[in-house]
Amino acid sequence: MGGGSGDRVVTRWTLGPDSGELLLTTGVTGSASRMGHRLTIAMRSWQAVVDREGEEPAAVEVTVDVDSLDVLRGEGGMTPLSGAEKVLIRSNALKTLRTKRFPQAVFRSTEIDRDGDLYRIAGTLEIAGHSGPQTLEVRVEADGDGWRIRGEAGVRHTDFSLKQYSMLMGAMKVADEVRVTLVVTVA
Repeated sequence: MGGGSGDRVVTRWTLGPDSGELLLTTGVTGSASRMGHRLTIAMRSWQAVVDREGEEPAAVEVTVDVDSLDVLRGEGGMTPLSGAEKVLIRSNALKTLRTKRFPQAVFRSTEIDRDGDLYRIAGTLEIAGHSGPQTLEVRVEADGDGWRIRGEAGVRHTDFSLKQYSMLMGAMKVADEVRVTLVVTVA
């Protein structure tokens, strides 16, 4: 019949670009790394679904439309990043991620551990036809009448059999680890 004191109420938060931003930050390695740009890329179409039991998150699923990749800026390099270079970077990234065949990247939680306002969320990331374990660290803080949520993860190309983009016969290439940052506000 339900309604007993042992029942937990499940609520769902559905978050997306209207709630905040999902950013990727790349590095550059190799003997000619000074020539390359450290990129900041926004994912413009994504959805995070958080199921909560009482006040605690019970499950998290994040789906990203990979084709929504938008190169915001590049730091470093020999010259400022041009509009044409942003278009080329986007094209190369979409090829690397095999977007036509695998249009979405999906993270699904398998375990959530809490330590104060820090949550360690372990799960599986599916990207470009490969799946692997992934851990996110998420900090939740009160923000007026709502919550500010900031999550971070390092995703390595090699963990998902993705070839890092390179130039100059490998003397300059995208660093193996890409930093993923999610910052959202929930009312």
